[in-house]
Amino acid sequence: MIVDGEGRGEALRVLLVDDQELVRAGFRMVLEATPGISVVAEAPDGVSAIMQSKALRPDVILMDIRMPGMDGVSATRAIIADDPAARIIVLTTFDLDEYAFGALQAGASGFLLKDVTPRELLASIHAVAAGDAALSSRVSRRMLELFSHRLPKGTPSGDDQIVDALTPRELEVLISIARGHSNAEISAALFLAESTVKTHVGRILMKLDLRDRVHAVIFAYEHGLLST
Repeated sequence: MIVDGEGRGEALRVLLVDDQELVRAGFRMVLEATPGISVVAEAPDGVSAIMQSKALRPDVILMDIRMPGMDGVSATRAIIADDPAARIIVLTTFDLDEYAFGALQAGASGFLLKDVTPRELLASIHAVAAGDAALSSRVSRRMLELFSHRLPKGTPSGDDQIVDALTPRELEVLISIARGHSNAEISAALFLAESTVKTHVGRILMKLDLRDRVHAVIFAYEHGLLST
């Protein structure tokens, strides 16, 4: 739920994108049974998703990855290009694969399997709408296992001015994020208050001009900050 300046709550507006009508109906049933969430439209393919996103500007888009015609990766890329503030959670029947990773690189803020529990689905929608990311520790670690071998491997140095903008502690937190650790896990490992970890995460995103935690993970891989 979004709260306006006068403290009134407005329902989160969700766009459902999937080529299977039965899948859309299932997600709609869960979401519309939840106070504070409204399904504003459905789209059966990527082209329709782009049109609906442009017309309705939903708070969160649930985007299927594999669809006939324009797939979810291409649609995500186009939607983010048109509206950089768009919040997209990609959905797939399979575990993290090249398609899902491509959507995350294109600007999606989260990844979920279609067999996600209603509780996980709702938590992810609220997290993404609030500017966070829907990416579990398991998925973060899976990203490293599957894709780190083909991402650029660099070593942070004095020549990397972007990385050098981080303090040593912020760099530690960034590496922990990329390893799939939650704020609570980072707090315990680095002996920091969880609120302090959240502050560090916010500063990291600001300094590196990153959308959210997902893209902090990708940034760390691409700058060679960790390896398998």
